Amino acid sequence: MADNNGIAETEQGGGKKKLIIIIVVAVLLVLGAAAATYFLLSGEEDASGAEAGAEEAAEVEKGDPVYLKLDPAFVVNLPPGSSVKMLQVAIEVMTRTPGVVDTLKANDPMIRHHLLNLLEQQQAAELLTVEGREALQQAVHELLRERLEALKEPGEIEGVFFTQFVMQ
Repeated sequence: MADNNGIAETEQGGGKKKLIIIIVVAVLLVLGAAAATYFLLSGEEDASGAEAGAEEAAEVEKGDPVYLKLDPAFVVNLPPGSSVKMLQVAIEVMTRTPGVVDTLKANDPMIRHHLLNLLEQQQAAELLTVEGREALQQAVHELLRERLEALKEPGEIEGVFFTQFVMQ
């Protein structure tokens, strides 16, 4: 009988060990599932937040100034009524957004068309003054801003510069 008691006690001890192992494994699985759920749900929020942050960064991202020369120089006939008949002007555009440069290059024929139309409408007497040239500079800037807006380009032009300005 003593032998039977020893066997019974050994079987009960082995059953307790198995039960403890099963409970530990179950607790680890529950904790693992909870951790995975937490990381997945917080990861989605971070991803959507990162996407929104990337969009904001794209709008705000500004680097060093980039100059784009609209080449060749523009040569237009001015309206009759003045001794000055022709205007030759070289234009450079300054931006801090590389996308603006790419958009202007890709749409060069359209941009040049609109600029030529604007330049042909100028009166020679107005262009002889500094104020007249500054007004033209502002008009070119506004025209380019409107064209970029129409092309849905988020960047902006910060400056328009006349690097050559000849009237004959």
